[in-house]
Amino acid sequence: MKRAFFILCLALPLGAAPPESFWRALHAVESGGKLGPIKGDKGAALGPLQLHKAYWQDSGLKGSYSQCADLAYARAVVSAYMQRKAPLAWAAGDCRTLAMVHNGGPQALKAEGQKQANLETYWKKIQKHL
Repeated sequence: MKRAFFILCLALPLGAAPPESFWRALHAVESGGKLGPIKGDKGAALGPLQLHKAYWQDSGLKGSYSQCADLAYARAVVSAYMQRKAPLAWAAGDCRTLAMVHNGGPQALKAEGQKQANLETYWKKIQKHL
């Protein structure tokens, strides 16, 4: 099973990404389209895409967390994170799954009950901007 998954991942296009509309929607929902060192989630999230430090760390991207205040760097963090945590959704440009993983982490794919309802609400916010 692991070998089949590995082979499938090798077959995925390396340059695949969600459409530009996904990035605009994510930016609009997370910070109202603002730029700079915006703090959110009671100071736990940073920048125009509202990234938490653990999210940045999980992305594996070099640099410093403070760079998440820059939109281009924040997009690179999300890209790296999604390619590690949701590679099939990334390759398919699956905006719904990517939005849910951005908001709820990789475990969002298995969410149930209230957590699932919260993720669906988040997805609807993203959809309004797509």
